[in-house]
Amino acid sequence: MNIKRWLFVNLLVLVSAWLLGTNAAWAVGGGQAFGAPGNPSVWSYAGKQGIGTSYEQYVNKTYQDDGPTNTISKVWFSLAQGIVTETAFGRIDQAQIKDLQFLVTGNGFFDEERVATDSTVNYLDQDDSGRPLSPAYRLVNTDKEGKYTIEKHIFTDPDRQTLFTRVIFTANEDGITPYLLVNPHMGNIGNDDVAFVSGDSLNARNGEDDVYLSIKSNLNFEKTSAGYVGSSDGYQDLSDNGFMDWNYDYTDQNQLGNVAMIAQLPTLNAGETRTFDLVVGFGNNYQEATAQAEDSLTEGYESLLAKYNQGWEDYLASLSNLPTMVANTGDNGKELYASAFVIKIMEDKSNAGALIASLSVPWGDTINADTFATGYRAVWPRDFYQVAMAFLALGDTETPLVAFEYLPKVQVTASTPGNNGVGGWFLQKTHVDGTLEWTRVQLDQTAMPIMLGWKLWQAGILSDSEISDWYNTMLKPAAEFLANGGNVDFADNQATIIPPRTQQERWEEQAGYSPSTTAATIAGLITAADIAQNAANDTGAANFYFLKADEYQSNLDDLMFTTTGIESPCNASGEYFLRITQNQDPNDGANINGGNGKPPINEKLVLDGGFLELVRYGVSNGNDPQIVSSVCTLDNITTPENLRVRYDFTFDGNQYPGFRRYGHDGYGERTSDGGSYIGGDPDQRGRVWPFFTGERGHYELAKLNDGSTISDTEVAQLRDTYVRGMEYFANDSFMLAEQVWDGVGSNATYNYPLGEGTNGATPLAWTHAEYIKLVKSLTDKDIWDSYDIVKARYQ
Repeated sequence: MNIKRWLFVNLLVLVSAWLLGTNAAWAVGGGQAFGAPGNPSVWSYAGKQGIGTSYEQYVNKTYQDDGPTNTISKVWFSLAQGIVTETAFGRIDQAQIKDLQFLVTGNGFFDEERVATDSTVNYLDQDDSGRPLSPAYRLVNTDKEGKYTIEKHIFTDPDRQTLFTRVIFTANEDGITPYLLVNPHMGNIGNDDVAFVSGDSLNARNGEDDVYLSIKSNLNFEKTSAGYVGSSDGYQDLSDNGFMDWNYDYTDQNQLGNVAMIAQLPTLNAGETRTFDLVVGFGNNYQEATAQAEDSLTEGYESLLAKYNQGWEDYLASLSNLPTMVANTGDNGKELYASAFVIKIMEDKSNAGALIASLSVPWGDTINADTFATGYRAVWPRDFYQVAMAFLALGDTETPLVAFEYLPKVQVTASTPGNNGVGGWFLQKTHVDGTLEWTRVQLDQTAMPIMLGWKLWQAGILSDSEISDWYNTMLKPAAEFLANGGNVDFADNQATIIPPRTQQERWEEQAGYSPSTTAATIAGLITAADIAQNAANDTGAANFYFLKADEYQSNLDDLMFTTTGIESPCNASGEYFLRITQNQDPNDGANINGGNGKPPINEKLVLDGGFLELVRYGVSNGNDPQIVSSVCTLDNITTPENLRVRYDFTFDGNQYPGFRRYGHDGYGERTSDGGSYIGGDPDQRGRVWPFFTGERGHYELAKLNDGSTISDTEVAQLRDTYVRGMEYFANDSFMLAEQVWDGVGSNATYNYPLGEGTNGATPLAWTHAEYIKLVKSLTDKDIWDSYDIVKARYQ
């Protein structure tokens, strides 16, 4: 560093300390970093290339951590844009790292890995057909100008609380220097941390002083430094002149903030490749975190990877239905195998059975992380049900049972703290430990636990006596709520619920009469009645539930089917199921709420595919005229762009259908620039959701399953359209998104490939679950999560 720059930097430090009120170091080297608290924190890009954790077996339907003899690894990681992103420890909803990546300097350049490289991802463990057998990943990031390549092998230690990365760094020109940069978000908060470094480790802790991380390597660090993001962190240092001039030892423990740590690694010259290991250890104190990291380094890459892979191989081998399902995939089982471990990864291990929606925070790189937020790393009983049913489809009988037994944690009862109203319903959204997050009533989320219990009983996983016990403690209160509703008085929710009118439908935006919600409500009541009658000896209740289900079913058309709607080329009479109506007249054209920045709109203009749930659950026949007319209206591609639902995508010369949630949906990227969803912006547009392709495939199968024999040719046609379509919507590592880019509006911000996941949330557990269930349904030539008892009553 020249003397002029040395004077400038030290003057900057002094001025920053005076302006910011910190005790910044007087010298460039050593001591305390300046610039507290740093920039506002955010999460990372939500379109994940991969997620992972170690597979653990249940002991007595829980994850038992018995110390040295049976340590449960409670570390989850995600990958996006070629780097490690949100990494959790302790609980799946407790991220401790925002991102971990390399910075690279050389002759006249300074690169940030996630920006400067092109990334490819593959699996370290595959069978001879290319099916992934374990969520251990190989990331290869190649500099866009060819100056270097970074290969990373990423997985967790099954016996410790560590994230393990093998790095193979190759330089293609002289003077290439890599630096490791990490931005912790300890305790799932981005501005509440302290960072400190030593010669051989990068460390951080949260403000509560009860969660630590320590990063160590078997390659010596040449320099280390801690700082505040945006002021004294390593990125700011290197971006100035390409040299690491600062080596601050710690950030101010009295000035918590958004911190980062950096380590300089040895310089490489052209043709040189260096292989080394990086380990992130976690613990409840510094000694634990460092010991975890050191022990993983000592055991080494080969041993740990072998154990990690073996755990997942054993799990996949235990899925009794998996081999026969492969024939009904379009890619010889690759997506199916990946989907099997993706949904298992998204279970918490501190709260066995807690199945979350995604390991992503939607549009995370634009979402503030200064306060605790789960994003999609939370429990919704609806998503939960979809995933539990997918486990059953695969032949996993343990996980759905453990999940079912978790559900009392999220049911409102008389003893639930803060509840002064009716009980029996299930909470809208919670943390994995049951901590309340959102409180609105969604009738389908109260029905689905009953439906899951019935399926477990029918499968012989729950005995008559066991389902009877569950009926009396959990399912009957839920059924009573579906039948009677009542006055809700819980936290910020005071409302009177009169079923089948729901406070929110499955998109959590509207009150009213919803076909999809009512389908689940009817199925919930019928299955509850069957349990009451044939297992619990509660005939009076059974008769009442049958009566209420019949009432709801008989009123479907009167409440939700318009006969004076918008005409379309295939529906000249304008008759179809509405998305939702807020009153009891589907013909009056009353406005429904817009939501997500959209203005209120005439209910007749808004369609979604939710009415197909009537067919799936057995309430309606797929060939009923009301269903057929609604499908043709939904498929109308001449509908104005804002109201249009169906979009067809071309992959490898073939067309595959995709569908938005509903017309007038604003939950997605802006059309002006493709930028992230930000709340109430009217320019936003909900995109295509891949799991609707699965829902449509289920409907088309149900239409065929009308008493006649379904041929193998018909199954193959459905597979080649709907299963294959979902596979094309996945990214290169088989992650299935919540939403994919539909090509409408500007794509300038992220340049999404058409038909691939956006920054909404990838992977989404529900999408993977729907894919699994569709493959199982085609294998059985019958809808996997239909209800014969419902079908027999109404068809």
